[in-house]
Amino acid sequence: MKTVELQDIKRRYNIVGNCDALNRALDVAIQVASTDLSVLIEGESGVGKEIIPRVIHDLSPRQHERYFAVNCGSIPEGTIDSELFGHEKGAFTGAIGESEGYFGIANKGTIFLDEVGELPMATQARLLRVLETGEYIRVGGQAIRKTDVRIVAATNVNVRKAISEGRFREDLYYRLNTIPIQMPPLRDRGNDIVLLFRLFAMQMAEKYRLPRIELTDGAKLMLMKYKWPGNIRQLKHITEQMSVLCRERMVDEEELKKFIPVDPESTMLAPLSSGDSHSYESERELLYKILYDLKGNVSDLRRELNGLRDKLDNSSAMPQQMAGYSGSAQQLPQGYVPNMQQGQPYSPNAQQMEYAVAEEVQEPEVLNITDVRRTLLQKALERNGGNRKKAAAELGISDRTLYRQIKQYGLNED
Repeated sequence: MKTVELQDIKRRYNIVGNCDALNRALDVAIQVASTDLSVLIEGESGVGKEIIPRVIHDLSPRQHERYFAVNCGSIPEGTIDSELFGHEKGAFTGAIGESEGYFGIANKGTIFLDEVGELPMATQARLLRVLETGEYIRVGGQAIRKTDVRIVAATNVNVRKAISEGRFREDLYYRLNTIPIQMPPLRDRGNDIVLLFRLFAMQMAEKYRLPRIELTDGAKLMLMKYKWPGNIRQLKHITEQMSVLCRERMVDEEELKKFIPVDPESTMLAPLSSGDSHSYESERELLYKILYDLKGNVSDLRRELNGLRDKLDNSSAMPQQMAGYSGSAQQLPQGYVPNMQQGQPYSPNAQQMEYAVAEEVQEPEVLNITDVRRTLLQKALERNGGNRKKAAAELGISDRTLYRQIKQYGLNED
């Protein structure tokens, strides 16, 4: 489309901006207006999607017929079928008469279905039939009715993701998406942000007879760096606030900070995902980190318990094996082979010394797990001269676990 024609459309519908993505969206809307093809407009909430179906209807052969804009997200699920397709008398409680519904009233005209991604699955099936055959049935009725309606839909949800989650019919998506139009978010429109600010400031000045507010160069730059999660709607509300509350009509950065968050999370541009990939990478990384830390704590605890269990088992078994032992080789536990040869003096080896040490261990019936743990920790600390790092290595536990148990058993107070 020629630039002159595009500017005429912008003036007619009071559209402000010159970014390439906006011009491309308007160009597609103007070209498709003369046809009856279904159009799906995608974009974030507040980007101005509602202007596109109005342009399409006014430039189409249906421009003299009715135009209805229906917000599908604002109609309760229990009544949306009746609102769209009408109902028969007595079809449900409160149906005291017949209703044509939007598809009956808008025959020969255009229906704009905003937030179409919020439609219930049953309503999606009805809508698909209208798109394919032009037929529908009223709620509570049996007669098949015909309608000739041009449908333009819009959504701010990721439809492909909704399809994968079973919340939106794939066949309906392809019927609606005959002609796709993508509306750009405000953060990607560059200098258009300043132009829109001027428009809203001028409208406020004319409406309330106030001096128009203006921005310094630094404030303009700050305005363009903000990510605008609420898009054009948010910019308009902030401009209205500033027009009323700012005493100085030339607004600098310091004054602008009172109306726009300046923390890094608010001013940093949100990362854009490519293709159809999911957009929760940061949340996933955070969960991975939490699970990794939790796994480390569980591993430390398991290693600690296994070590204590082995030591406790050894402590419980050795006194029973050594019962009645008086030092001679014949009285050693069954299966024990002393390290000695005939005619040579007896010299205890490491295994014999281990049995000897076991004599000092208390009987298992007077032990409890807390006392054993405390004793093991205390002995390890004594053997390592109070060096906690070496004591932890000897016990096979982490430094953090050792410190926690020292505090738990009050060993740092001994």
